[in-house]
Amino acid sequence: MLGADGLNLALMIADSGIIDSAVNDLMARTQVMAMAENRGIKSSVKNHLVKWRGSVKKRITKVCETERFQQELALYQEVIHWNEDEFFQKAPEVVKKLEWHSAFYMEARRLLEKNKGLTNPMFPHYFCDQWYNSLSDAIRQAQLTELKANKEKVLKDLYQRMETMKNMEKVTQEGDENSVGRLWDMASAKLTKTDLTVMKRHAEFLKKNKTLQEIAEQLGRMASEVDDPSLDRSPTEELQVVEETSDEATDDIVGVHEGDDLNKLLPNETMFLAYPELEVVFYKHLIDKRLMNYKTQGKSRTVRKVRAHKSDHSKAEIEKGPFVVCIDASGSMSGFPEQCAKAMAYALMQMALAEDRDCYVMLFSTQVITYQLTKQDGLREASDFLSYSFHGGTDLEPVLAQTVELMRGDRYKNADMVVISDFIAPAPVGEIQQQVLDLKKCSNRFHAISLSKYGNPDLLGMFDHSWAYHPNLVGRLMRKW
Repeated sequence: MLGADGLNLALMIADSGIIDSAVNDLMARTQVMAMAENRGIKSSVKNHLVKWRGSVKKRITKVCETERFQQELALYQEVIHWNEDEFFQKAPEVVKKLEWHSAFYMEARRLLEKNKGLTNPMFPHYFCDQWYNSLSDAIRQAQLTELKANKEKVLKDLYQRMETMKNMEKVTQEGDENSVGRLWDMASAKLTKTDLTVMKRHAEFLKKNKTLQEIAEQLGRMASEVDDPSLDRSPTEELQVVEETSDEATDDIVGVHEGDDLNKLLPNETMFLAYPELEVVFYKHLIDKRLMNYKTQGKSRTVRKVRAHKSDHSKAEIEKGPFVVCIDASGSMSGFPEQCAKAMAYALMQMALAEDRDCYVMLFSTQVITYQLTKQDGLREASDFLSYSFHGGTDLEPVLAQTVELMRGDRYKNADMVVISDFIAPAPVGEIQQQVLDLKKCSNRFHAISLSKYGNPDLLGMFDHSWAYHPNLVGRLMRKW
């Protein structure tokens, strides 16, 4: 061959360390390092860059698939398999083909002019080596350009995700690596400055109204405490005296077998010891465990730990289900109650992320609007929900019926329904109330947060737990200022 094989040139350059240098440079950025101090975020950033490393390697190796490089590489592969005589004969034609698409054209032309009239057998090899180096430089430059463009994109994406994570402090501070990683995936949604401002405003509202945050935390704890006799069988360990059948116990003689236990030796075996010439046979049988022994069996009593499921009628820890947050979006909820309802839903979304649960929001007035806040683009859904203006009348029955239907499925097992309303509405029909009672028996819970002191007591009575939150005007002004 006149030169080196160029088929794997793109892959060789991609593996030369240029991608690792780009990854290290990204991790060294001040903002990236600052955000990566959180253990969950650090793991998420690392995983994100590992995935990007694989995808960008595939992308930059494809720069050779352009028509320009494909034609030149095909021509190069053909030329390196010629012999010296064939090269001298066809070299002018090769240079002509390089004219319009190769960075090596001017150098190839100069080399050919310089060697005109000479037949140095080393010239074809030198020519192909220079051509290979030119191809390598051109491909490297194309890959670096592609890598730089992708690096800028991933850096922009990292900064955007980090900005979003800052607005979800509860998840990043209290959640484990899985929950933070889940939020990191959701943070890929491109949120506008207005979206982030809306989230930040509700986060600040929560800090000022700590009672709402406390209610949300109580709701989170209740999901793992179910007073259900069929579920509170938690595993316990206790010491017990256990009787087991053992061959070492000497309760009963059950037969004869070969062994080496002198305590259980049959009397006739001692006859070997009576004669000096047979004594060696006795010791040989002892070593080979062939002496005739009594076989005994009995009960051995030992103390050991026994693991068992014991029902102690205490509250059991079970897997937490999703939050279904039903918010009254009627006109009577506008103003401070609307802020409270949105802030509570925002707090429950953060808690759902931290506990790896789903969170659905249903706005109800004259119609029902559904948002799923913990899906892949959930932050976009959250922004849309937080920007929604409340209007219309109150009709609780349709949303209760819809939630009851959802809770009958396996996906909503052990779910928490949280209704946030002023509860100035009639109680639902008896059929729905009976369905709610049936679902309570299946570990589903129904909670109410009343934002008015005029809520219907009959309506609030159907819930497992209810909280009243309606601070007076003075209290609101104090929180505001």
